[in-house]
Amino acid sequence: MAVLEKEHVTARDTKAESTGTTLYDVNGHCVRLFTDLVTGDGIQANQLFIMRGEHAALFDPGGNLTYQPLYTAISKFTSVRDLDYVIATHQDPDIITSLDKWLMYTDAQIVISKLWQRFLPHLVPGYIAEKGKGRIIAIPDQGMNLEFGDSVLKALPAHFLHSVGNFHFYDPISKILFSGDVGASLTDEHHGRGVQDFERHTKKMIGFHERYMVSNKACRLWVKMVRKLDVAMIVPQHGRPFVGYTMVNSFLDWFENLACGVDLVNEQFYQVP
Repeated sequence: MAVLEKEHVTARDTKAESTGTTLYDVNGHCVRLFTDLVTGDGIQANQLFIMRGEHAALFDPGGNLTYQPLYTAISKFTSVRDLDYVIATHQDPDIITSLDKWLMYTDAQIVISKLWQRFLPHLVPGYIAEKGKGRIIAIPDQGMNLEFGDSVLKALPAHFLHSVGNFHFYDPISKILFSGDVGASLTDEHHGRGVQDFERHTKKMIGFHERYMVSNKACRLWVKMVRKLDVAMIVPQHGRPFVGYTMVNSFLDWFENLACGVDLVNEQFYQVP
């Protein structure tokens, strides 16, 4: 696979609080990444925002720590009220606990695994429960295509790769895969910049992946699926993205061969304290 052309995906670092990092901007289709909106003791998290013409989708918007700065940031590019989708890869607090606010202040449809759909009312105060009726898209286990203007966003199964009901999202226009916790890393402050030294970067991924991914079988099946797509960039929910076909393939090779989760479990994990 050829090296990614420079004009296809760019990474222009700007202030995350204002415009984020532009990953792709061609012919009215724009992908932006917000990386440093969490302040205080919260875990760093990435939020992906895609616009195609008048259509817009927001991925893993997080909780109260990110809501206000994220709302302000995307309002510079679109009417937040008119968001098509607020999309959650899974159910964790850093993914979707600001749900009540997005229901209240936008008309967006909420997209999440069917496994977690019935838990969403726990995140919504009773006085706005009516706001959620008819606005939840429950993704079936096999995934689905979400209509997005004249294109689609592909919800790809990623079950047991951190969560039992888990989806990643592929944009066929920009060829960017938003991979949730797969590829997550603990990095320095330059989260919007692509990984430069893959071997060195693995040290920032290994501990998390060994603990939070269920098994090598799940890793291998996920990689086999992803290799069927033309993926020019992988953007995890934490840490730096993998930019360009060479770096993407390096990550896929590493993940495909990773021993993790139950592969590493032994009786030492199950001792009476």
